[in-house]
Amino acid sequence: MSFDSGPLDRYLMAAVGDDAAMMMELRQAFTGSARDLADLMRRARCDANWHVAALRLKGLAATFGIVPLIELAEEAMAGVPGDPAVLRRIHGAIDGIG
Repeated sequence: MSFDSGPLDRYLMAAVGDDAAMMMELRQAFTGSARDLADLMRRARCDANWHVAALRLKGLAATFGIVPLIELAEEAMAGVPGDPAVLRRIHGAIDGIG
């Protein structure tokens, strides 16, 4: 999946300037959090847990303006809990960031 991480890069640049090590650390923190939320979605045993994890993922993505991930989280909330296809696309989008 092709991914434009421009919004995240702009937010990180505004926060830390040209400190490449800090940008990498913050990028890893973002992708780690996103992966944790995707894992919560995968492990959800009820519709409510799926929805809450997807909503949190959407919020995280929205904080940095990452529209493809926002859209995938919305798709997950509107779809069937536990949908393996949407989980694969979410993981692909997260991998595209890192």
